[in-house]
Amino acid sequence: MTTKLNLVVAACNDWGIGKDGQLPWRLKKDMEFFKKMTTQTDNPDKKNVVIMGRKTWNSIPEKFRPLPKRINIILSKTMSHAPTGAYLAGSLEEAISMVTDKGDLADKVEGVHIIGGSSVYKAAMESDFPCRIYLTRVLADFDCDTFLPQIDSNVFEKIDNCKEVPKGTVTENDIDFVFEVYDKIPGHNTIEEPNAA
Repeated sequence: MTTKLNLVVAACNDWGIGKDGQLPWRLKKDMEFFKKMTTQTDNPDKKNVVIMGRKTWNSIPEKFRPLPKRINIILSKTMSHAPTGAYLAGSLEEAISMVTDKGDLADKVEGVHIIGGSSVYKAAMESDFPCRIYLTRVLADFDCDTFLPQIDSNVFEKIDNCKEVPKGTVTENDIDFVFEVYDKIPGHNTIEEPNAA
């Protein structure tokens, strides 16, 4: 069975996802959705994997690391050893091989979730793996220095009526946001470069 990558990400109007290693917004309902998507499993004996880059790992407050009830894998070419409670991989492919039928974690894993940052999302979107993007689209402008690669409609199709995501516009702290889902169209593995202008 081919591993499916689930990207969980929030982006504002210009596809910005972060500033100085932090989220530019605080949206409790988005955080609740993130936690539910990345922790919930059909099999109570299995856990989901969250794959992230080193900067994303460092952006998580220390008391919350590793993210509980999930298998944490950090992608890094510079870290010499894995932090306590987490695993280390040199590439997305290596991380996925750790959790598929070839790896030590295979029988413990249900879903594979990509949680940032920009280069890890890009690697997942450009990979040959089936890919689903759970996007919290923040309908506002924020000053960002990190961006999600734009979702190319020739490569990804929007899925309407996905039961996993809340419907309609949500408002919190005077910020409107909506939950969207995109699936990679089989046979596509190229994306456009983001517009970080």
